[in-house]
Amino acid sequence: MGASVRPLGDKVLIKRVEAESKTKSGIVLPDSAKEKPKRGKVLAVGEGKLLDNGERAKCQLKKGDEVIFASYAGTEIKVDGEELLIVGESEVLAVLE
Repeated sequence: MGASVRPLGDKVLIKRVEAESKTKSGIVLPDSAKEKPKRGKVLAVGEGKLLDNGERAKCQLKKGDEVIFASYAGTEIKVDGEELLIVGESEVLAVLE
């Protein structure tokens, strides 16, 4: 059985979506030229940010959300051979609906 990752606090676990292998004009890009995607799917969310008064602010994201995040956001990890990203909720810029 594989490992599971549970983000803490205001962190979220994201799996990047694959980068495009072609430009809009049809030019095929080699792997070395592909930009890492800034889009991904939320796999898990933490309990929320701990506030000064001891309460938790509920996370605005939920499992399954497709999101856009900052270019250099988060920390990359590898779990069971799969590359994932742990980012702070504030590094997520938008939810695609």
